[in-house]
Amino acid sequence: MAKKLHLVFGGELKDPQGTTFVDTDKIDIVGIFPDYDSAYAAWKTAAQRTVDDAHTRYFIAHLHRLIDESRASGTTRALDG
Repeated sequence: MAKKLHLVFGGELKDPQGTTFVDTDKIDIVGIFPDYDSAYAAWKTAAQRTVDDAHTRYFIAHLHRLIDESRASGTTRALDG
């Protein structure tokens, strides 16, 4: 069975209602996980650590959705020329 990779990351936002980071150099990359359940557990741990800071949020990015497995090459290879 193919793994569906997920990235967990977060940091301080300019507006707690938005998704724009104050400083992208300070984004906390929690890690890449092989399934949603382990990504969710890591997200929950990180989010609970910063629960008192309304401007800090963590996200789960579904990396597997960025890969089009039906194409012979991904978009990165196409951009190389």
